[in-house]
Amino acid sequence: QVQLVESGGGLVQAGGSLRLSCAASGSIFSGNVMGWWRQAPGNEREWVAHIDALGGTNYADSARGRFTISRDNAKNMLYLQMNSLKPEDTGIYYCNAYRPTLRTAWGQGTQVTVSS
Repeated sequence: QVQLVESGGGLVQAGGSLRLSCAASGSIFSGNVMGWWRQAPGNEREWVAHIDALGGTNYADSARGRFTISRDNAKNMLYLQMNSLKPEDTGIYYCNAYRPTLRTAWGQGTQVTVSS
């Protein structure tokens, strides 16, 4: 069974940094475009960034210039380096395959809270 385990969240002051990690099991990671999403309280889940197997990246406007997505194909690991964090970055962060047809069940996510 494919599993996604996110970690690295926490409480940080505005302007601070966090590095999120996602451990992916099974075949979901290899060769696939992988992405990060976040969900703030009362809001729908929104896409943050994605990265293809060769390292090509794309970011939501809200993340561009502050967040960096990366991956370690040998370890089936996905990362999100978040700098200059803002209170509006608060939410639960999830990873998954970018293409809907390749996605597996969402994991529990990791909570990011940015205080002002």
